Amino acid sequence: MKKTLFYTLSLSALVLTACGNADGENNDNDNNNNLNDNNNEDTAGYDPEGEEIELTYVAWESELASTNVIGQVLEEAGYDVELTVVEQSPMWSSVANQEADGFVGGWLPSDMQAEYDEYGDDIVDLGPNLEGNRTGLAVPDYMDIESIDELSSDVVDEIIGIDAGAGIMMSTEEVVDVYDLDIDVTPSSDSAMTAALDSAINSEEPVVVTAWQPHWKFNAYDIRFLEDPEEVYAAEEEIRTIVREGLEEDHPVAYQILDNFYWDQEDMNEIMLAVAEDEEEIEDAAADWIEENRDMVDEWLDVEE
Repeated sequence: MKKTLFYTLSLSALVLTACGNADGENNDNDNNNNLNDNNNEDTAGYDPEGEEIELTYVAWESELASTNVIGQVLEEAGYDVELTVVEQSPMWSSVANQEADGFVGGWLPSDMQAEYDEYGDDIVDLGPNLEGNRTGLAVPDYMDIESIDELSSDVVDEIIGIDAGAGIMMSTEEVVDVYDLDIDVTPSSDSAMTAALDSAINSEEPVVVTAWQPHWKFNAYDIRFLEDPEEVYAAEEEIRTIVREGLEEDHPVAYQILDNFYWDQEDMNEIMLAVAEDEEEIEDAAADWIEENRDMVDEWLDVEE
């Protein structure tokens, strides 16, 4: 499924390594030369209007937020941006094969380590755009259980997961083996997993789900990670920006914007909550966040020609 963004923006754009060196000024609508409007003398005269950039992403709510944000920011800089939904492995292979330009959803070091090992020599790793994220198993606070090694079929009969090919699912299968659990791991999707969690909490029934942070469900429900004494899940991860080889030469401004992209969990959660609880469209939630965080966005847009 492909979704193409062709927004005409004034003060709108949207999400992750180090920020630029100078703040831009808030400006009126001038999509054709927004970099100059942001008071950046280094890019005076540069206009990437009509240049095409394709970003791929996995349809997790966290990556819907980040990809829509950075997609709108690139649109603001003058690019025509195409956002393409794919599975986890094709997200990596499309960039490694230079069929797409990049993505901002590289969960590392553990969750997507298999893809990084396979395609790492054929991509450009721009480093983290968000740090301190985490994966694991989560339960509602009302459950009298603290650790994965307390799980059994007497507690629940399944762990509700997400996409079968996701790294967290492979880690969870390993958890079942390492802890010798007599329960199944059930693949589903991000939305289906959250719906099952919501239903169980409303009935105050026991439930165990695959979980990652940032995710809006930690703000919406009283849930917590289970302890992982065997350390199967990484204690702390980061989300990295990955681009194709040659992007810096072909689209130097887009490359620098993607390199500048960096935010934190509160930023991402703000967008996800707007979609999940306020029922905003993801494009609108991303645009609102950009407008409310103009200084940060201007730092991403602060590039050299």
